[in-house]
Amino acid sequence: METASTPYKVHKCSKCPGDTEYYCVSCPCDLCPQCKENHVKDLQTIDHDVVSHRDKINYIPTQEICVRHPSHVYIKYCEPCQVPVCYHCRKHRNHRQLVVRRAYRTKQQQHRGTIHTIRSEALFYRPTLLPRIKTDFKTCRTEFSLYQSQMLTKAQTLKHLIDYIQKDFMCNVFCDFDFKHRCLKQKKEMIIHIVSLQRYVYIYEQRVIRPLQFLSSIKTALPQIHPTLHTSQLSMTESLNKEDVMESLSAIQITERGNRRVGNQCLLKLTSGPELHQFLIVTDVDHCSHISCVTSDRVWVSDDRNNLMLTDTTGVPLHRVVDSCNGYDIGLHTVNSESELIYIDRNYNINKLSKDMETTTTFIETTDSTWEPLCVDWSPSTGDLLVGMYNYRTGKVTRYNQSGQLTQTVQHDNTGRELYSYPRYITENNNGDVVVSDNDYESGAVVVTERGGRHRFSYTGHPSGSVLYPRGICTDALSHILVCDGRTNTVQIVDKDGQFLSHLLTESQEMEEPRGLSYDVNTHRLWVGSLDNKVCVYRYITRLDALTDQSRVMESLSGIPTPGTEKPQQGNQCLLKLMSPPELLDSLTVTGVDNCLHISCVTSDRVWVSDDKNNIILTDTTGVPLHRVELSWSNLYGGFHTVNSKSELIYIDEEYNINKLTKDVKTTTTFIERTDPTWRPQCVYWSPSTGDLLVGMSYMHIETGKVTRYNQSGQLTQTIQHDNTGRRLYRKPRYITENINGDVLVSDFDEDFDEDFDEDFDVDFDEDFDEDFDEDFDEDYGDDYGDDYVPGAVVVTERGGKHRFSYTGHPSGLGLYPRGICTDALSHILVCDVITDTVQMLDKDGQFLSHLLIESQEMDEPRSLSYDVNTHRLWVGSRWDNKVCVYKYITRQDALTDEHRPRPDEEAMFSSTSAVEWR
Repeated sequence: METASTPYKVHKCSKCPGDTEYYCVSCPCDLCPQCKENHVKDLQTIDHDVVSHRDKINYIPTQEICVRHPSHVYIKYCEPCQVPVCYHCRKHRNHRQLVVRRAYRTKQQQHRGTIHTIRSEALFYRPTLLPRIKTDFKTCRTEFSLYQSQMLTKAQTLKHLIDYIQKDFMCNVFCDFDFKHRCLKQKKEMIIHIVSLQRYVYIYEQRVIRPLQFLSSIKTALPQIHPTLHTSQLSMTESLNKEDVMESLSAIQITERGNRRVGNQCLLKLTSGPELHQFLIVTDVDHCSHISCVTSDRVWVSDDRNNLMLTDTTGVPLHRVVDSCNGYDIGLHTVNSESELIYIDRNYNINKLSKDMETTTTFIETTDSTWEPLCVDWSPSTGDLLVGMYNYRTGKVTRYNQSGQLTQTVQHDNTGRELYSYPRYITENNNGDVVVSDNDYESGAVVVTERGGRHRFSYTGHPSGSVLYPRGICTDALSHILVCDGRTNTVQIVDKDGQFLSHLLTESQEMEEPRGLSYDVNTHRLWVGSLDNKVCVYRYITRLDALTDQSRVMESLSGIPTPGTEKPQQGNQCLLKLMSPPELLDSLTVTGVDNCLHISCVTSDRVWVSDDKNNIILTDTTGVPLHRVELSWSNLYGGFHTVNSKSELIYIDEEYNINKLTKDVKTTTTFIERTDPTWRPQCVYWSPSTGDLLVGMSYMHIETGKVTRYNQSGQLTQTIQHDNTGRRLYRKPRYITENINGDVLVSDFDEDFDEDFDEDFDVDFDEDFDEDFDEDFDEDYGDDYGDDYVPGAVVVTERGGKHRFSYTGHPSGLGLYPRGICTDALSHILVCDVITDTVQMLDKDGQFLSHLLIESQEMDEPRSLSYDVNTHRLWVGSRWDNKVCVYKYITRQDALTDEHRPRPDEEAMFSSTSAVEWR
């Protein structure tokens, strides 16, 4: 029988304690209203498909009462009148009618794109216009004073005329034109417009149980949307001659309407480092020398063997162009605003392929055989086509209008010298500059000219005096110039004035020898093509934090009296405290394993235990095997398994695939298949906070590692490999876990360091360390490793990948050889150390607190750890034997006296609440 104290599991948002109202089909994950807003605004998830939970469960109520005939319900939808009707709506009987469910689905699909644009762009962009209107409101008097001063300065010799004009102009024009009033009016219009956008979204997705009201109101809701607002501008001639003062002053006009814009510098910023969003292998091309984005998930890719392919994020060709020209490392194609492909064919004509890929027309026919077109780029600002041309050791840039007529030729600078030798790639910056990747196999430069053709600068590499072999080139929303350098195999980022900023990408396992670049202006992602047939998509630009309302979100969440807020450890600090010393609760001998090198808790009395002999055993507190995972061979002896919220075992098999074993231990499926033979997964951890899977990877040929993050669908969403200086973070990740604050913790150590070195040293660890330890270590190992050698570390990065700290042992200089690692409900970091055979406890910022456990009779050389979030108990596995000990070192605060102590039924709820807070 259910009572008031019976615990219920409420369906919560995947990212915060809020109630679920939306569902992301792309992730997938559940979202509350506030997290939904952040989800669709975040550039990492801006293209995700977010629907209401009603759409997720495919539920549309049909019993809705007709407003004209209250005794009947709607059954049809009148298509000409665009209203739902019942059986007795006679005036619609001769009209075309649709089943109401089908009509709703159709309308829903039609307006989903509009809703997505409003969500991700309009509601983000429009509020930023308000401060500009407020600025105009405050500074209009200053602006007019400036214009008045300019007029007086330029017309001193005609003072009597100026006085007359000024008096007449100020009295009859400026007084009638109340700029302050217009700014105020426009501010009100902007606020009303934003409210109408929000109301439209509300009509679409908030009326969960009455979707037919959406069909009824859509006729009047849509015409009210006017996404472009305008403002008044005052334009004035810069210079005036004495002869035409009257004409110039009388020509001053008040422009009635003009576009109000906010620069991308006010909306976007660079991230601390590029983040790998996804990668794909493009079949049927030898390499990816040039890329042209069509949409956020479709691109054209070409190589030097007449292959020009349209592909999506799967890499499978969707369409092939058979008559493209053959050229090595050239930008032979581009895409215009109508999603039409413009490319150079084998006869050096410039063709246009329609969006439906059914019609090919010749846009520009080659008439001069001495000049060959090498690269093309469509200008978003003017609609012109820019073409890089070559004629025996010299080059030029030509501009064609939308009718295919030649309007400009740029070949020489202002001294008559030739600007180009071999234009390979061409693009246009936001300020109208024409940017050319020029390389004749001997030397190269990025040549930049103004729109009018005047030479601005030539970038020849970094540092000054180095050689640049430029290949693919593009510009981004912040007017940066990005160029692939064939000499260093990097992607360099330069500002719009030619100043080197950084190496955005360096040669890595994900991207070997980058060649082609394309910037997606909608999602602000960078597509990079490699010398092989791999394309990687990176995110290195994000929206400004102030515009994503993060502070407002956190403030609103902090007011929710629900366990498990963004900082759950604060709640646990009020409920829990450390014990001293730890209390041994249980000790079990696990049969079927030689040692206990890794533990994954399933429930409070069931755990998975593995050794270094291919054994993975499910056992309970008796130590008797309940199930065994069969592995024919494995070279893994770290944290190669974990358990998710569904009690499913996730583990790395002998083929280095990551498998998932169901809760009933009957079905095994491949969750992530290994595709790159040079990288091996070494350890895994399922994140309770996000549902992601964290994987520690090691490279086969050199000692380096990385951490990858996969979402619940098995898609790669993040790679962490270097710090902000470009140095490697990991040597060999063996264990991995996550803290409550989202930090990713890796137990990382040098594989060449002899794990059995401690047989040579008997470190008697009581209160003090062996004073002779450092001396003995230097004597036997100093020649091999040096004085500053660190055998291992606990490497901690933020959720976004930024390196926070690396813990290398206590006291400083002793060193650390870490093994099993975990975190607890108080955000402590616990790690097993081989050098001292202890379990060390750190705070979340890497400060050493104490040695929680030392080598004892109960626990001989601890090597593995697992923290049970439900009972707050620590499971510790031994190295040499098959013993597992369970300790209690966290208890509840003494403030919970007997007077306020919960009853037994409340005790169960309290334990459950603690688990929710942790997750």
